[in-house]
This record gives sequence, C-alpha cells and structure tokens, in this order.
Amino acid sequence: MVASAVTSPASSVLSTAACWISMQSPSSIDAERLGDGSKLHSKITVGEYGEVGHRVDGLEEAPQIPSSSRFLRRILRAAALRTFARAHVMVAVMELRALARTGVKVSPLCLGAMMFGGWGNPDHDDSVKIIHRALDAGINFVDTADVYSRGESEEIVATALKDRRDRVVLATKVHGTMGEDPNFQGNSRRWIISECENSLRRLGTDWIDLYQIHRPDPACDIDETLSALSDLVHAGKVRYIGSSTFPAADIVEAQWAAEKRGLERFVCEQPPYSLLVRGIETDVLPTIQRYHMGAITWSPLAGGWLSGNYRTGEELPKSLRASRIPGRYDMSIPGNQRKLEVAEELAKLAESSGMSLVHLAVAFVLAHPGVTSAI
Repeated sequence: MVASAVTSPASSVLSTAACWISMQSPSSIDAERLGDGSKLHSKITVGEYGEVGHRVDGLEEAPQIPSSSRFLRRILRAAALRTFARAHVMVAVMELRALARTGVKVSPLCLGAMMFGGWGNPDHDDSVKIIHRALDAGINFVDTADVYSRGESEEIVATALKDRRDRVVLATKVHGTMGEDPNFQGNSRRWIISECENSLRRLGTDWIDLYQIHRPDPACDIDETLSALSDLVHAGKVRYIGSSTFPAADIVEAQWAAEKRGLERFVCEQPPYSLLVRGIETDVLPTIQRYHMGAITWSPLAGGWLSGNYRTGEELPKSLRASRIPGRYDMSIPGNQRKLEVAEELAKLAESSGMSLVHLAVAFVLAHPGVTSAI
C-alpha cells in the first residue's frame, strides 16, 4: 500500500538525478508527434457518473502517449528515474506533508471514497472496515463528494468517522447534479450554501476541513462562487476551500478574483495524474506551485490500467467501472491498446525492480515536488 524506500549509493542517486534533469521537458513529452507527423491533443471530458476522462484525437480516455517505441522508452525511463532518484527520501503514510501553507498536515496517501455505496461497494459495514483499516495504517486524509452515490458515500464516511472525527482531515465536494431541479447543481451561491448544509448533515459533523468545487461552472461567475465559500469559512462551517479538475487558466482567475475581492482563496487543486495521464505537468502543476497551492491528485492507477491486472495475453478483468463506462476499456479502440502495451512494459519494469506496479505508479505521482497527496 505504501511505496517502500530503495537504498542506493549517493553517486548513483546523483547520476540518476542528472539523467532526469537532462531529459526533455514534460511539455515536449505531451506534445510528442505521432508517426504521421500530427501532434497529440487532449481535453478533459466528464462522464455520466462524474468521472473525468481524456479525449485524445477523438478517443475517450486514451493515454496521452503515442505508440512510438522511442516515446515508450522515454516514459519507462521517466518512471524509473523519478521513482529511484528521489527514493532516498522514504515515502510512508506516517510522513505527513503540509497542505499548501495552511499549517495542516496530511498523509501522502488520501483515501478516496467514490466507490463506497451504490457506485461501487454497497456493503456499508465492509466500506467502514476499509476506512478504519486506512486510518489505523496512518492515513489521516479522507476525500469524498456529495455526488458519490448521491450522498451515500458521505453517510458511510460519517459512520466510519464516528469517535474519530477530530483526527481526520475530511474533504468533500460540491457541483454535481443532486436532483431533477436545475438548481440542484453547479457553483452558484444558492446551491453551495444549501448543499454544504446537506453535506454537513450527511457527514454527521459540524465542519468540513476542505470543501472543494468539483468542476468549473462556465455559467457562474467565479466571484459568486468564492463569495459563497468565503461566507461558509467565516461561519465556521468550512475550514479551507479548493478546486477539482480546474484548467490552469481557471486556477489563475480564481486566485486573482480572491485577491482583488478580498475573498478566501483556493488552497489546493485536485487534478488527475498518473503515468498515463501527465498533461498537468505542462501547466496545472506549475501553476499550483506558483501560487503555493497543494495538489491532491486522483487516479494514480489510471482507472485501474496500472493496477497490475491488465496484462497482454490475459483476459481483461471485469469491473463495475468497466461495465458503466465500457468505452474506456474497449480493446477495439487503438488508444486502449496503447494503454495495455504501456501497462505491460511498466509491469515488467516494476517486477524487475522488485516492486509491484501499484507501488511504482503511486511512487511516481508522489515523487513530483508539486504533489501533496495521491488519492
């Protein structure tokens, strides 16, 4: 569950670090040209269940990588170098990290609660046991959202945190559709204030440590959103505020609006990040670092592709996620074939290094200096 430390001589570490620095920048990797000379372009898409994918050249959730062997060697090299060059610093759940400049300390692994409830595991008792095991292992950071199983996830988290609430940094989100009424969604003051009260009730708590805006809302002015969130902070119902899956331009706009209007600012961003989805290295992560924000990255296993269960020549695993969004796992799609190829090579790299692919994938994410925690 935790990336273990790897010992190596100081000279080896320095040599490895030097090789990493000499590599091409992330922006050049993301803009790698395909075999036909065209460039790889991607954009975030939101799925039916609130999941975020990436559309690359018209392919849903295709990895941000071309199929060229040269690029494959580079991404494998990047994975190994980043993991091992920083491996002399042990990454363990008890090694707490600063959440931006808030003074709050959180574990580098954050327990995500999206699959607790009807979307994933409907067994509440089993879900509570999972949460308790994570807390007992040293994780002090739990992330959920109102839209996860329409509030059921928050209720499960509430049950699990009974008598443990003070020791947990609790995060939830608002934005997703919670009913047929057109105003039961979005980033308006009306909805944020109302839904915060609903989340507090479902979570069985008097305050939310981190309240995040789940997605941008083009129909709502950011001043409106920040003003509502600021009132919640001043009322003591929310401690800190953040954003989730915001593009770099929206992150900057929110920071400027907060400064100009004297409002509370987003202290962190929650973007997707993995060995297969690295677009945020180009602009989002540098922007987060520039504004001294925290980064709580989600899907470090790329929707399961880096779990070690997807191997060439073997039957693909069946999952609830795949049944809901089959296009992301349809092997007739070239982009998914590329994922499988890269996942296979990464699995071999992990095995040759004496670790699981899960450890390699999570360690890669946590090694980035701009990342606070991985969900």
